[in-house]
Amino acid sequence: MSALADVQDFLAQKRLAIVGVSRQPKDFSRMLYREFIKNGYEVVAVNPQAAEVEGQPCFPNLQAVQPPVDTVLLMTSPTVTEETVHDCAQLGVRRVWMYRAGGAGAVSDRAVEFCRSNGIAVVPGECPMMFLKQSPWFHQIHAWIKKIGGSYPR
Repeated sequence: MSALADVQDFLAQKRLAIVGVSRQPKDFSRMLYREFIKNGYEVVAVNPQAAEVEGQPCFPNLQAVQPPVDTVLLMTSPTVTEETVHDCAQLGVRRVWMYRAGGAGAVSDRAVEFCRSNGIAVVPGECPMMFLKQSPWFHQIHAWIKKIGGSYPR
């Protein structure tokens, strides 16, 4: 599958877990959590340090999520990403998105390779806000700039 097809397949799933959602309401991860909900997704928060996010239960890890998910967005450090993709493989997760807006984000080359060698479709980077239909206008501008610059997924 192409990178854009992986993005589209990920976003076609209407239930996902976001691993690494912050306890801080103004954090970008919380804004992204709210944007997925606004776009019609059922979103499960995962953070071992939070009992709830946006009034919904927050799970300490993917193993605790019930019912299980098969689509996971990682907003973690690359080290945590490497650990979490192993959990994903054991749990039968079929799709992983490693968030990145700048810097490394959640992306780890080792985790990307692990996903690919274990049959997990992976989006290694990118900000989902560029692809959500109802995201704020400046994220659409970001997508447009990446298209012009040739770095938009194909």
